[in-house]
Amino acid sequence: MVYVFLADGFEEIEALTPVDILRRGGAEVITVGVGKKIVTSSHKIPVTADITTDDITDFKNIDAVVLPGGMPGTLNLEKCTKVIDTVKYCVSNNILVGAICAAPSILGHLGVLEGKKATAFPGFEKELSGAILDDYVSQDGMIVTARGMGVSTEFALKLLEILKGAETAKNVKDAIQCR
Repeated sequence: MVYVFLADGFEEIEALTPVDILRRGGAEVITVGVGKKIVTSSHKIPVTADITTDDITDFKNIDAVVLPGGMPGTLNLEKCTKVIDTVKYCVSNNILVGAICAAPSILGHLGVLEGKKATAFPGFEKELSGAILDDYVSQDGMIVTARGMGVSTEFALKLLEILKGAETAKNVKDAIQCR
Protein backbone atom coordinates (compact mmCIF):
# COMPACT_ATOMS: atom_id res chain seq x y z
CA MET A 1 0.00 0.00 0.00
CA VAL A 2 1.26 3.48 -0.94
CA TYR A 3 0.18 6.43 1.20
CA VAL A 4 0.01 9.78 -0.62
CA PHE A 5 -0.43 12.46 2.02
CA LEU A 6 -2.58 15.50 1.22
CA ALA A 7 -2.46 18.58 3.43
CA ASP A 8 -4.20 21.88 2.78
CA GLY A 9 -2.13 23.79 0.23
CA PHE A 10 -0.71 20.72 -1.55
CA GLU A 11 0.31 20.96 -5.23
CA GLU A 12 -2.36 18.89 -6.95
CA ILE A 13 -0.29 17.72 -9.95
CA GLU A 14 2.54 16.56 -7.67
CA ALA A 15 0.05 14.54 -5.62
CA LEU A 16 -2.36 13.19 -8.20
CA THR A 17 0.14 12.28 -10.93
CA PRO A 18 1.78 9.69 -8.65
CA VAL A 19 -1.67 8.44 -7.61
CA ASP A 20 -2.68 7.99 -11.26
CA ILE A 21 0.55 6.43 -12.52
CA LEU A 22 1.00 4.11 -9.55
CA ARG A 23 -2.58 2.89 -9.86
CA ARG A 24 -2.14 2.34 -13.61
CA GLY A 25 0.87 0.19 -12.71
CA GLY A 26 -1.09 -1.93 -10.27
CA ALA A 27 0.00 -0.39 -6.97
CA GLU A 28 -2.54 -0.02 -4.19
CA VAL A 29 -2.59 3.71 -3.51
CA ILE A 30 -4.41 5.37 -0.63
CA THR A 31 -4.75 9.15 -0.46
CA VAL A 32 -4.53 10.33 3.13
CA GLY A 33 -6.00 13.67 4.18
CA VAL A 34 -4.14 15.35 6.99
CA GLY A 35 -6.81 15.66 9.68
CA LYS A 36 -9.78 15.61 7.29
CA LYS A 37 -11.21 13.92 4.18
CA ILE A 38 -11.69 17.00 1.97
CA VAL A 39 -8.39 18.76 1.45
CA THR A 40 -7.95 21.97 -0.53
CA SER A 41 -5.01 22.23 -2.92
CA SER A 42 -2.76 25.23 -3.40
CA HIS A 43 -4.94 26.26 -6.37
CA LYS A 44 -8.17 25.96 -4.36
CA ILE A 45 -9.25 22.60 -5.77
CA PRO A 46 -10.98 20.43 -3.16
CA VAL A 47 -9.91 16.78 -3.24
CA THR A 48 -11.59 14.03 -1.26
CA ALA A 49 -9.01 11.73 0.33
CA ASP A 50 -9.61 8.01 0.73
CA ILE A 51 -8.85 8.15 4.46
CA THR A 52 -7.51 10.60 7.03
CA THR A 53 -4.36 10.48 9.12
CA ASP A 54 -6.58 9.46 12.05
CA ASP A 55 -7.37 6.21 10.20
CA ILE A 56 -3.72 5.08 10.15
CA THR A 57 -3.25 2.78 13.12
CA ASP A 58 -0.11 0.91 12.08
CA PHE A 59 2.44 0.75 9.27
CA LYS A 60 2.65 -3.01 8.73
CA ASN A 61 1.29 -3.01 5.14
CA ILE A 62 3.02 0.11 3.86
CA ASP A 63 5.07 -0.15 0.65
CA ALA A 64 5.79 3.55 0.18
CA VAL A 65 4.90 7.07 1.21
CA VAL A 66 4.65 10.08 -1.12
CA LEU A 67 4.93 13.69 0.04
CA PRO A 68 3.72 16.21 -2.54
CA GLY A 69 4.98 19.77 -2.37
CA GLY A 70 3.12 23.03 -2.60
CA MET A 71 2.74 25.83 -0.13
CA PRO A 72 1.56 25.87 2.51
CA GLY A 73 0.99 22.12 1.94
CA THR A 74 4.57 21.17 2.74
CA LEU A 75 4.50 23.14 5.98
CA ASN A 76 1.20 21.50 6.91
CA LEU A 77 2.60 18.03 6.19
CA GLU A 78 5.59 18.72 8.40
CA LYS A 79 3.37 19.86 11.30
CA CYS A 80 1.50 16.52 11.28
CA THR A 81 2.90 13.98 13.75
CA LYS A 82 1.36 11.04 11.84
CA VAL A 83 3.09 12.11 8.60
CA ILE A 84 6.44 12.47 10.38
CA ASP A 85 6.02 9.15 12.20
CA THR A 86 5.19 7.42 8.90
CA VAL A 87 8.24 8.88 7.17
CA LYS A 88 10.51 7.91 10.07
CA TYR A 89 9.12 4.36 10.03
CA CYS A 90 9.69 4.05 6.29
CA VAL A 91 13.26 5.37 6.48
CA SER A 92 14.07 3.08 9.43
CA ASN A 93 12.66 0.04 7.61
CA ASN A 94 14.08 0.72 4.13
CA ILE A 95 10.62 1.45 2.69
CA LEU A 96 10.29 3.78 -0.30
CA VAL A 97 9.85 7.50 0.44
CA GLY A 98 9.09 9.94 -2.37
CA ALA A 99 9.09 13.72 -1.92
CA ILE A 100 8.72 16.40 -4.58
CA CYS A 101 9.12 20.18 -4.87
CA ALA A 102 9.32 21.71 -1.37
CA ALA A 103 8.55 18.42 0.40
CA PRO A 104 12.15 17.10 0.33
CA SER A 105 12.80 19.84 2.91
CA ILE A 106 10.87 17.66 5.39
CA LEU A 107 13.40 14.87 4.82
CA GLY A 108 16.24 17.35 5.22
CA HIS A 109 14.83 18.60 8.52
CA LEU A 110 14.61 14.99 9.74
CA GLY A 111 18.29 14.49 8.89
CA VAL A 112 17.66 11.55 6.55
CA LEU A 113 19.37 13.10 3.50
CA GLU A 114 22.86 13.33 5.02
CA GLY A 115 25.31 12.11 2.37
CA LYS A 116 22.50 11.14 -0.05
CA LYS A 117 21.72 12.44 -3.53
CA ALA A 118 18.60 14.60 -3.42
CA THR A 119 16.91 17.52 -5.09
CA ALA A 120 14.12 20.02 -4.40
CA PHE A 121 12.46 23.07 -5.88
CA PRO A 122 15.07 25.80 -6.48
CA GLY A 123 15.49 27.82 -3.31
CA PHE A 124 14.83 24.83 -1.04
CA GLU A 125 18.26 23.25 -1.52
CA LYS A 126 19.49 24.81 1.73
CA GLU A 127 16.81 22.80 3.55
CA LEU A 128 18.28 19.48 2.34
CA SER A 129 20.73 19.23 5.22
CA GLY A 130 23.83 17.26 4.21
CA ALA A 131 22.46 16.18 0.82
CA ILE A 132 24.47 15.94 -2.38
CA LEU A 133 22.44 18.04 -4.81
CA ASP A 134 21.36 16.09 -7.89
CA ASP A 135 19.22 16.19 -11.04
CA TYR A 136 15.49 16.92 -11.61
CA VAL A 137 14.54 13.50 -10.25
CA SER A 138 16.97 11.85 -7.88
CA GLN A 139 17.08 8.39 -6.35
CA ASP A 140 19.38 7.37 -3.55
CA GLY A 141 18.45 3.99 -2.16
CA MET A 142 14.81 4.06 -1.14
CA ILE A 143 14.51 7.85 -1.22
CA VAL A 144 13.30 9.55 -4.40
CA THR A 145 13.14 13.33 -4.62
CA ALA A 146 12.13 15.64 -7.45
CA ARG A 147 12.23 19.36 -8.21
CA GLY A 148 8.62 20.16 -8.99
CA MET A 149 5.40 19.87 -10.93
CA GLY A 150 7.13 19.78 -14.33
CA VAL A 151 8.74 16.42 -13.52
CA SER A 152 5.76 14.85 -11.73
CA THR A 153 5.36 12.16 -14.38
CA GLU A 154 9.07 11.26 -14.32
CA PHE A 155 8.94 11.22 -10.50
CA ALA A 156 5.88 8.94 -10.48
CA LEU A 157 7.39 6.59 -13.07
CA LYS A 158 10.55 6.26 -10.94
CA LEU A 159 8.40 5.35 -7.92
CA LEU A 160 6.52 2.80 -10.04
CA GLU A 161 9.77 1.31 -11.33
CA ILE A 162 10.99 0.76 -7.78
CA LEU A 163 7.69 -0.71 -6.61
CA LYS A 164 6.64 -2.78 -9.63
CA GLY A 165 9.71 -3.12 -11.83
CA ALA A 166 11.18 -1.53 -14.95
CA GLU A 167 8.91 -3.38 -17.37
CA THR A 168 5.74 -2.18 -15.63
CA ALA A 169 7.05 1.39 -15.54
CA LYS A 170 7.94 1.21 -19.25
CA ASN A 171 4.50 -0.16 -20.13
CA VAL A 172 2.77 2.67 -18.25
CA LYS A 173 5.14 5.23 -19.78
CA ASP A 174 4.36 3.96 -23.27
CA ALA A 175 0.62 3.84 -22.60
CA ILE A 176 0.49 7.48 -21.48
CA GLN A 177 2.59 8.63 -24.47
CA CYS A 178 5.40 9.95 -22.32
CA ARG A 179 8.69 10.71 -24.08
